[in-house]
Amino acid sequence: QVQLVESGGGLVQPGGSPRLSCAASGVTSDYYAIGWFRQAPGKEREGVSCTSRTSIYYADSVKGRFTISRDNVKNTVYLQMNNLKPDDTAVYYCAMLDVSFCSRDASRYIYWGQGTQVAGSS
Repeated sequence: QVQLVESGGGLVQPGGSPRLSCAASGVTSDYYAIGWFRQAPGKEREGVSCTSRTSIYYADSVKGRFTISRDNVKNTVYLQMNNLKPDDTAVYYCAMLDVSFCSRDASRYIYWGQGTQVAGSS
């Protein structure tokens, strides 16, 4: 059974650079695309980034600030967040597709982690 566990969130000062991790178990292949989503209070879930064998995408709101990467030995996907802004405050989720290409449609993702909170402090 596939499980995704996020970590690395917390209280971060504006301009900070937290790194989120998504550890996958129950799957040993890098075939499947993995994405990061976020949901702020009162807002819809938003696609942030995704990595697959053939492509990487970023939401316009994070381009140039966030970097997604994948360690296939550790079965872990990372989201390096730089220059954190107040609008980045949200619960961040990683999710896995059952195909090898990314999608911006959250409904296509099969497996989800429990989420990790990233909150900007003043």
